[in-house]
Amino acid sequence: MAAPRLTVPVLKAANLALLVLYPVAWAAPLVRAGFLPLFGLDEISVLSGLQALWDSDIFLALIVTVFALFAPWLKTLGLALIQFGLLDRRALPAVNILGKLAMADIFLIAVYITLAKGIGVGRIETAWGLYLFTGCILASLLISLAESRDKTRHS
Repeated sequence: MAAPRLTVPVLKAANLALLVLYPVAWAAPLVRAGFLPLFGLDEISVLSGLQALWDSDIFLALIVTVFALFAPWLKTLGLALIQFGLLDRRALPAVNILGKLAMADIFLIAVYITLAKGIGVGRIETAWGLYLFTGCILASLLISLAESRDKTRHS
């Protein structure tokens, strides 16, 4: 039995939904962190983390901004332009490269959480925004894979 194929309207709608869900995920809490178990936990989002980075390390903030904000959103926008015939399908490999850059920030967040938990000085808990952000990146990856495999629309 073959795997069910997603229809073109479903792929388009899912991709357009990501254009709205990404900004929500950027503002949503990724983790709750605190110095000691006795104190309350501060919520950290992509945007609040970037804001702190811009205050302390501009070069790193620029890199993270590209990976966390621009790469996934531009990839999703580029894919939407391809889906609606406003950008040539030959641009799909370049659009997919942006998606690979977007996956790098999920890896970095996972490394930071692992390191913070390993140090044991404070307390860190994952929050719903981390799952939303990861889900957006993975959904975007799956949409672009489905779009790349659809050979019938290459003409």
